Amino acid sequence: MADIATLLERNLQEIFGEGDDALRRKVADEILHEDAVFVEPHGIYTGRDEIVRIAGVIRAMHPSFRYRSTGVAEVLHDRAGRMAWVAGNPGEPPAYAGTDVIVAREGKIAAIYLFFDGAPDPTSPPIPA
Repeated sequence: MADIATLLERNLQEIFGEGDDALRRKVADEILHEDAVFVEPHGIYTGRDEIVRIAGVIRAMHPSFRYRSTGVAEVLHDRAGRMAWVAGNPGEPPAYAGTDVIVAREGKIAAIYLFFDGAPDPTSPPIPA
């Protein structure tokens, strides 16, 4: 069973930040419930297979982008958490910012809620390579 902070980071980097479909699937099997739901401004995606699919679609839109958390994950009673992040090309200022909120059940993600946070802070450091 993974802790909430680890689930948030793995979801960001190894599901939505992963360009390899097989690796994304492997991690999804480890950290997402089969019936997990992903809710974002453009849609609602239900089930591990659908989340893996849409993560691949999102990744394909910006294949060179990398994600960086902008602070420490906030955790509520080992059941939920949130983490702010930025995304963009390595070595460049972030292109956009967001916050992931997850709800966990039995050490896996049961729900992911993505909020876009508008333009990133212009003084934010570049995205690492």
